Amino acid sequence: MEGMGQPESREAQQPQLPPGQRLQRGWPVTHYGPVPRFRPDRWEFRVFGATAEQGKHTWTHDDFTALPYTTVVADLHCVTKFSMLDAEWGGVLARTVAEAAPPAGHVTHVMVWAEYGFSSNLRLSDFLDERTVFATHKDGELLTAEHGFPLRLIVPHLYAWKGPKWVRGIEYMTADRRGFWEERGYHNVGDPWREQRYSYQEEPGEGPGL
Repeated sequence: MEGMGQPESREAQQPQLPPGQRLQRGWPVTHYGPVPRFRPDRWEFRVFGATAEQGKHTWTHDDFTALPYTTVVADLHCVTKFSMLDAEWGGVLARTVAEAAPPAGHVTHVMVWAEYGFSSNLRLSDFLDERTVFATHKDGELLTAEHGFPLRLIVPHLYAWKGPKWVRGIEYMTADRRGFWEERGYHNVGDPWREQRYSYQEEPGEGPGL
């Protein structure tokens, strides 16, 4: 049969990357500001805002890490143009958190809050995606402090800034508003496959007030 036993073309062997990205071997450290000190006795994870029960939910570090543990194999695409493929992220699915502390029916967005007041906004559908995970581990090992220990959010289908390091909680919102980098000129959605890097690229419906 024609073609039987022929090796794949060079293009077919290359991993598919979003536009403008390059394959990264290893995991560079990128963040804004200092690395926070982890104090387990003071650490808590909060869910607040427009919750279904109109109250606040909190977990200690021990309680949060006792939630069901799941692994997700997914890529990480940094807006600085490197992509890391097929990492195994271990932790608590965002869906698990939402099931334990559900949003009100009219919630449309989530603000993810991290140390030093850092924030990132997500559409509720992105937050509840089956692969969005609050990661404690990468490839079976605890995250390092520089990479977000004790908790970072991984949203595989969006640029990595949408998943902050050192997460401390989420706020359910009934309307969208921009987070830290979104207020500083980054795209409100951040889809790497559409190369949504900057706010000037936003189309109607992709940002607050648009």
